[in-house]
Amino acid sequence: MHVFYTPDINADQYTLNEEESRHCTKVLRLTLGDHVFLIDGKGGFYEAEIIQETKRNVSLRVLNVQREYQKRNHHLHIAVAPTKNIDRIEWFLEKATEIGIDEITPIICERSERKVVKEDRLFKVITSAVKQSLQAYHPVLNAAVSLTDFVKQSHAGTKMVAHCVDGEPRQYISELIRPQEHYTILIGPEGDFSPNEIALTLENGFKPLTLGNTRLRTETAALAACFEVNYLNR
Repeated sequence: MHVFYTPDINADQYTLNEEESRHCTKVLRLTLGDHVFLIDGKGGFYEAEIIQETKRNVSLRVLNVQREYQKRNHHLHIAVAPTKNIDRIEWFLEKATEIGIDEITPIICERSERKVVKEDRLFKVITSAVKQSLQAYHPVLNAAVSLTDFVKQSHAGTKMVAHCVDGEPRQYISELIRPQEHYTILIGPEGDFSPNEIALTLENGFKPLTLGNTRLRTETAALAACFEVNYLNR
């Protein structure tokens, strides 16, 4: 099954951009009459037929469309500190997209070793995972923001902050959420959130969260939270 990301599709015919057209004809070796599938990132899943090829573009005719394709019954937003090794956050984005996530925000914290992220690159990682896993909804990637600014924003549903401070009261995700709601989860950097940051999150309505007895890497913690929320919403 060959899938293309077409966020601007709005008619019964569509022309792939030059990059996707080249991939279609030169890499996949598709030709006139072949069927492909399109996703618009907003829940639309399309079956289409190649009706024209040029050196730079491939034109398609839409044969069938499904709306709200495999729409999830909840909304998950994970705000995670970007790791020093950006490959680890890319790994998280890929796997979280495959499992199911709606929104991601990189957050810059006091102990963050990476203060800048290239959002274009991260967006491409997400898009590739969307196509690979046949997701009709493209997760939203927000611009990086400081933790201080993020916690002061309005977030619907249950808000949680995962931290590793021993002796502090914390609960598991299963104890904090009800199915089919909105959830926002904060995941800190290597070295965890600072005491001041934890206090700030609690003051702004975030509930303290534990992901288990072992110390997890940032990207592992974020993926564990993603998996558990999806599992509890099955």
